[in-house]
Amino acid sequence: MTVEALAQRLRETAERHGAFEAVAPPHDWWDWYAAYMDARERGSSPEEASAAAGRYMADVKQVVVARA
Repeated sequence: MTVEALAQRLRETAERHGAFEAVAPPHDWWDWYAAYMDARERGSSPEEASAAAGRYMADVKQVVVARA
């Protein structure tokens, strides 16, 4: 991946993380970023990667977002 492509992916990840961070309890942002970026690298869409990162945070890091 080029530096330009990586910068674009990081920007996308930051934008997607914002929605999670707004409703999640305190957590380390890098855990969500890593799960999101891993899913994107494996071919997931941004929506699928967001869901995968949310599952990772809940299942592995015990950071659970309460559903309304």
